[in-house]
Amino acid sequence: MSEKRRDICALVLSAGKGTRMKSPIPKVLHTLLGEHMLWYVHQGIMQVIKEDHIFYVLGYMAELIENTLSFVRGNVVYQTEQLGTGHALQCAYPHLMKQGFKWCLIVNGDVPLLDIGRVNSFIEEVIQKRVSMGLMTITLDDPRGYGRIVRDSSGNLLSIVEEKDISTNEVRGIKEVNAGVYIVNLEGIKDYLNGLTNDNAQKEYYLPQLVELLLKDNKEILAKESGNDKAFLGINSGRELIECEEILRQRIIDQAFDSGVVIYNPSQVRIGPKVKFQTGSVITGPVELYGDTKIESGVSIDSHVWIKDSEVCSGTRIYSFSHIEGAIIGPNSKIGPFARLRPGTRLIEGVKVGNFVEVKKSVLNKGVKASHLTYLGDSFIDKDTNIGAGTITCNYDGKSKHVTHIGKSVFVGSNTSLVAPVKVGDNALIGAGSTITKDVPNGALAIARGRQKNLNKRIKS
Repeated sequence: MSEKRRDICALVLSAGKGTRMKSPIPKVLHTLLGEHMLWYVHQGIMQVIKEDHIFYVLGYMAELIENTLSFVRGNVVYQTEQLGTGHALQCAYPHLMKQGFKWCLIVNGDVPLLDIGRVNSFIEEVIQKRVSMGLMTITLDDPRGYGRIVRDSSGNLLSIVEEKDISTNEVRGIKEVNAGVYIVNLEGIKDYLNGLTNDNAQKEYYLPQLVELLLKDNKEILAKESGNDKAFLGINSGRELIECEEILRQRIIDQAFDSGVVIYNPSQVRIGPKVKFQTGSVITGPVELYGDTKIESGVSIDSHVWIKDSEVCSGTRIYSFSHIEGAIIGPNSKIGPFARLRPGTRLIEGVKVGNFVEVKKSVLNKGVKASHLTYLGDSFIDKDTNIGAGTITCNYDGKSKHVTHIGKSVFVGSNTSLVAPVKVGDNALIGAGSTITKDVPNGALAIARGRQKNLNKRIKS
């Protein structure tokens, strides 16, 4: 569809527990490359259907899903009892009709690989032919676990038989299966939806039974065969989750190569779908990049680095074993090895954060250096200041967090504690081993430590 239609909606079936996952959380909240399974489905559908026309059927741990995924809120239909896919549509139907939709795309919430381009073509064909219902099928070498598509000798659809309801070897041997992607004419199924029964092995109300009811009244149904495209298969186990993630991982690696990123040891590089690259970056695996991360040109990332929701500007090098989250790293900076940048960190330009240095919610201006064994929390450090090894900004008094402000061209000696709130003026010098509890004026030398005493050492004979 060149333009998103106003008369079509999408219904994402996400109410089930996902028992075969053997997990305490809903299946659709499991993650692939740092993003929830349901996020991928939402992103795909949003390409062809208006975002506020996408509705979610929730049941098991619905509140957790809503609290976790903001795009779900406000567009929820509750299925308090999980009685099958047909029952889910029954729960949603009055709401969809009240909204004035004519067509509804129905998909499962566990298909992060969904080929939305093929789905879009399917939608156009169903609407153009004005059939009552359309469904997509795929052909598998091993069809076990899926509903079989039964056709007559002319290829016309006769029925869909669920795996547990198969009673003959002839049907069991069919390799064409239901892909779980439907589009229905909401007005066209009105008189049939309440005719669904649970007279089956699972005692559930199945959507595929609509096929049987519509065909009895000679209503036209389009069953679109889509080859052996496994992108339509849902995730039902931890093994399938990881297999799907690996497909996504390889796709993203290929896209990164195409955009001009050099990746060494690519089999051990994991990049989330939101990560953006400019050309000319170099990555050496193993590396993990997740969330809304942006890597500019000329960035070098060494092995064993983890980055999430951060911006790394051009010319910066991230050395091995660094952990970065929610940070902005300005151009031509050097981070690590073994550095940790926590949320709220902003490094302006040419900053060095060295080994075993942790920075949290702090701004380090141009040219600041903190090379070893330091914690900088809730602080502002101005240009060209040098932070000695073992320095700590003591930002927490047991009740509240306080800010440390360090001016330009300050030299902070090793093993210094700065007890916030405190300000250190420009060009000041802090003697090694000091505990600073009062403001230091511009250009001053501050020393706050006990006086050294040298005593005679007694040696026992």
